[in-house]
Amino acid sequence: MPDMKEALRVNGVSIDDSFAEAFPMSGTAIEVTAIDEHWAMQAALAMTGFATSVIACGVEAGIDRLLSPQETRDGRPGVRILMFSMDMGGLKKQLGTRLGQCILTCPTTACYAGLEGEEAIDLGSAIRYFADGWQISKKVGTRHYWRMPVMEGEFLCEARTGATTKAVGGGNLLLMAGSVRQALKASEVAVAAMRKVPGAIMPFPGGIVRSGSKVGGKYKGMMASTNDAYCPTLKGGTQTALGPEIASVLEIVIDGLTYEAVADAMRVGLKAVCDLGPLEGASRVGAGNYGGNLGPHHYHLKDLAP
Repeated sequence: MPDMKEALRVNGVSIDDSFAEAFPMSGTAIEVTAIDEHWAMQAALAMTGFATSVIACGVEAGIDRLLSPQETRDGRPGVRILMFSMDMGGLKKQLGTRLGQCILTCPTTACYAGLEGEEAIDLGSAIRYFADGWQISKKVGTRHYWRMPVMEGEFLCEARTGATTKAVGGGNLLLMAGSVRQALKASEVAVAAMRKVPGAIMPFPGGIVRSGSKVGGKYKGMMASTNDAYCPTLKGGTQTALGPEIASVLEIVIDGLTYEAVADAMRVGLKAVCDLGPLEGASRVGAGNYGGNLGPHHYHLKDLAP
């Protein structure tokens, strides 16, 4: 078993002397509004579907938060969506494709820039030709919009949104417990706390991933494969990182528009797990890294512990 040193113990939860290794990403944000919260959420859920990992999806995306009518450009309920990719080219492609397929198609929606970033990327300007020459360019102050006729009425979309190359992807927590139910409970309370942090998302289903991965694998062409050191069923056949008391491990992956957003999300998530305690939740918390060789951002658990 690898030497996983305990950094400290909080409320009976053991915290590894380890760190999460994260890497630079390009990120952007948009705001989607609709006639009511239901339809704003339908658009957001479609836009962020199949967006868990850049390895296969090309983008990692999630809902940052709900927006009240008092916060939106048109006075309607809305949702702020964050998207991350490994480079600006990939981000532009995925944003345009998903905007056209998931927001334009959804009843009553409108779409606005959600970030004032270091670089501008196309929103309405990427899909305006769908209007087949009927699109109308509109300027209101310094903002540029496209009005596109659709069968339901009109789709209003801001021409461009901001993007940043200073986003961070791959922050993570590994929650280890004596049963699946305990690992899941710890993960759920952590995600609930982390979702309150602005500028950060957990892109996997429900914010949780059970199929944590390592880089590469035994089969040719595999970019990633199962993290066997943390698979409880493989304790007897691999160099395990788990003790006999651990029967289930779940991971939470975090992307953020800034280094600080990821750190804050990990901090509140770790506190929520420790507050829950080992009887109902996780008995041990670790983090995934690659020896510091993959990404420049290192989040040490001992520095984030409550």
